[in-house]
Amino acid sequence: MSILQEFKQFAMRGNVIDLAVGVIIGGAFGKIVDSVVGDLIMPVIAWIMGGRLDFSGMFFVLGSVPPGTAMTLDALKKAQVPVFAYGSFLTIFVNFVILAFIIFMMVKQMNRLKRSEPPPPPPATPEDILLLREIRDSLKNPAEQG
Repeated sequence: MSILQEFKQFAMRGNVIDLAVGVIIGGAFGKIVDSVVGDLIMPVIAWIMGGRLDFSGMFFVLGSVPPGTAMTLDALKKAQVPVFAYGSFLTIFVNFVILAFIIFMMVKQMNRLKRSEPPPPPPATPEDILLLREIRDSLKNPAEQG
């Protein structure tokens, strides 16, 4: 079997296609969560923290700052000043917590739906099996044949 045939067989499995769909939907869902965090949640957190909206600029300077360097994260990084930039981490952490919670709720709901579905009815017994059972039962009870 050639590599191309093996790859085609691998790529056409249901699991691989499901995974691809999941990755595509996950990417789009990630953008939605980014928007929820950036546009809805982070402004509320910023308001609670005193009105600061841009968390990416939150940092602590860990080294000496050369004279004339602006006290912005970009300028300090360009000047190779060590900084503890926790603002971006804070935003990404909030994104993760929200995304994990949403996925948890989705999985929980899917499990609930799976449990609440009634089991499918057993398939109808084929007619030949019914006839064989009838013959078997009649052979067990010879008194009925009389």
